[in-house]
Amino acid sequence: MTRRFLFVLGSSRSEGNTELLARRAAEQLPPDVEQQWIDLATHPLPDFEDLRHDTDHVRPTIGHTALLFDTTLAATDIVIASPLYWYSVSAHVKRYLDHWSGWLRTPGIDFKATMAGRTLWGVTALAHEEFEVADPLVGTLNNSAAYMGMRFGGVLLGNGSKPGDVLKDTEALTRAKTFFEQEAPLARYSYEQQLTP
Repeated sequence: MTRRFLFVLGSSRSEGNTELLARRAAEQLPPDVEQQWIDLATHPLPDFEDLRHDTDHVRPTIGHTALLFDTTLAATDIVIASPLYWYSVSAHVKRYLDHWSGWLRTPGIDFKATMAGRTLWGVTALAHEEFEVADPLVGTLNNSAAYMGMRFGGVLLGNGSKPGDVLKDTEALTRAKTFFEQEAPLARYSYEQQLTP
């Protein structure tokens, strides 16, 4: 299967530090790797309604929900590019991941089985120099990947607050050059990792 990267931009502003860092990492991908970029601020999803016990689910066929559904299914690699907002993913990204819950029940798709074995990555910029404050964001992405049976490539972290700040973070730019080259292991919950001898 040809690798197809879906970059899901979750910032509330365009060309922010997180997007700049994600684009630097994407520049290193081989030219035969397909890239699709979707900005959730300009392709907003409706609030997620949990209807699992109330109604039959249907495949989304129109609007931004259908676009995100189809591009997610087509991707071998999904990159969540979300700034660190209140120590986790942005509201745009959380809404996108919430929609996965509905897609799990889409007839004829088997969303979970389809996504299993594919790779989830993260990119984030944060104002703190102590990257540990991003642990909740990393945990959200890792645990989502673990539930889906996906691989998790980790999160590329960079420092930046004002527009363009991340381009001064030379360590982050260096990590970006090889970020997508690493072998992404199968995602595991932290309690599973603790059980490993």
